[in-house]
Amino acid sequence: MSENPRPSGFPEYGPHQVNPGWPPPPAHAPAAAEPAGPAPTAPAHRRSRGPAKLLVAVAIVAAAVGGTTAYGVQELTGGSSTGVTASSAAETDVVPASLKGTVAGVAKSVSPSIVEVKAASSSGSATGSGVIVTEDGEVVTNNHVVAGASRIQVRTHDGKTYDARVVGTDSSKDLALIKLEDASGLKAATLGDSDGVQVGDQVVAIGSPEGLTGTVTSGIVSALDRDVTVSTDESQGQQRGGGWPFEFGGRQFNGDTGGSTTTYKAIQTDASLNPGNSGGALIDMNGNIIGINSAMYAPSGAESSTAGSVGLGFAIPVNTLKADLPDLRAGAGS
Repeated sequence: MSENPRPSGFPEYGPHQVNPGWPPPPAHAPAAAEPAGPAPTAPAHRRSRGPAKLLVAVAIVAAAVGGTTAYGVQELTGGSSTGVTASSAAETDVVPASLKGTVAGVAKSVSPSIVEVKAASSSGSATGSGVIVTEDGEVVTNNHVVAGASRIQVRTHDGKTYDARVVGTDSSKDLALIKLEDASGLKAATLGDSDGVQVGDQVVAIGSPEGLTGTVTSGIVSALDRDVTVSTDESQGQQRGGGWPFEFGGRQFNGDTGGSTTTYKAIQTDASLNPGNSGGALIDMNGNIIGINSAMYAPSGAESSTAGSVGLGFAIPVNTLKADLPDLRAGAGS
């Protein structure tokens, strides 16, 4: 028996496109116009529902795959899918993607935001570091770096030198805000979130130890919420060699802290810090400032001019700084 030719008016179907469960097309094309009649025939009904069922199945599969993917991310990251999204949103573009997570990338990206601070007074001079927080020259440093200073000079990463004045100080937190004269177009640092810091996180420190501008060291966060006691006496701010009056565990290091002191909670790091790193930055691997380096441990009896890092450095959490900035800008303590 010969096969009937396909009538005109019906599309061509390849063998892989025919659903065996569907009946063959009608033998003749429908008339151009039909009067209103009963409901569609079974073949037409099935042909309209076949693709619809396939679409629903694909949607279910897509939903299942989506759920599995989210669960996989959760298991691999050790957190919920919501946490992953929040973490991703918190990341910054300070460090280029090709260098993200490397010390070299952090150093290249953040060094232009770190400065050397020299403070002079009738009793001596001090060398420290600072972090640029605005393009027009606001710089954060430690109070003990500029305490009692009659003149402050700041050298930026590109070698330019600016005179600076104290805007505000907070000796209870060992923080100070200074302003560079006639500065513009500087690269402001990105202030991160120190509440998210964890023990074991990799960090980078940038500062001017012993006047060596732009020195980069690296390490990890060794501990959190360490009690550090520093002097609030302005006469203790100027130490030969840029030493830091510092007390830890009931003992004093790098000079006498004087009779007036303050204690704050600090981030402990094993990144090498030395005299002159005061006021510089402790940075996470995304290039965010997480702390202002403020103190170091030195062996008992070491002179401030010869003391060196033994892997116990301390930084003021950046969230402490962010909370204090409005008061510093308003001229607190000055």
